[in-house]
Amino acid sequence: MDFLDALILGILQGMTEFLPVSSSGHLVLGQKLLGINVPGNAFEVIVHIGTLMSVLVVFWPDIHRLLSEIKESSARTYIFALLLGTTPAIIVGLLLKDQIALMFDNVHSVALALMVTGIILISSKWFLNTKSDLTVVKGFSIGLAQALAIIPGISRSGATICTGLIMGLSAEEAARFSFLLAIPAIAGAGFLTAMDIDELPLSVDVITVGLLSSFLVGWAALKWLLNLLKTGKFHWFGIYCLLIGIIAALS
Repeated sequence: MDFLDALILGILQGMTEFLPVSSSGHLVLGQKLLGINVPGNAFEVIVHIGTLMSVLVVFWPDIHRLLSEIKESSARTYIFALLLGTTPAIIVGLLLKDQIALMFDNVHSVALALMVTGIILISSKWFLNTKSDLTVVKGFSIGLAQALAIIPGISRSGATICTGLIMGLSAEEAARFSFLLAIPAIAGAGFLTAMDIDELPLSVDVITVGLLSSFLVGWAALKWLLNLLKTGKFHWFGIYCLLIGIIAALS
């Protein structure tokens, strides 16, 4: 992997980590198109750190508010919902780690998952939005959707935000909970991936470019998505995922 490859994949990770189009699926397809075969999963860990930094920066006010108001019951309920919502992904990630890793080598499996993501996102256009409050049960339900999104090609943000909308949350609240829930998910995925790395087969410039590009593009993509959600055009990403999935399946 050279400087340009790292830049392209870093940008791809930053754009797709938060947009509901599956970053894992796009990385698989991106590496195949570029003909890149990096030993181990070192680069995935680097770009995951970059996107983790971007979500921490964007949602730091919310994190700070929750921590400063932890003595209040509403803040404790929200934090408990986040912790409980994280549990399914941890269980699935640990129990099915090897099986899921094999899916990253199967382009057609990723293509099918992208088509499923597309259908879910398109259907979100008709989800009833009652602007109800977040509860522990709703948080756990969103966490189950996050666990499903461990499959490469299933969008984590798409699955969790759509589940939040189905549960009656506003688009803004569904997105906020989804991305706060992403913090332990992204960190955990990076940690599990890092456990398999025996050595770091990447140069300093590749690491730096991958980290910075995924962070900066991830920050911009996340801010853009939060603004787009207010316009009610979330389902347009579904059309994109469906088309990309079909193209990948036929290639």
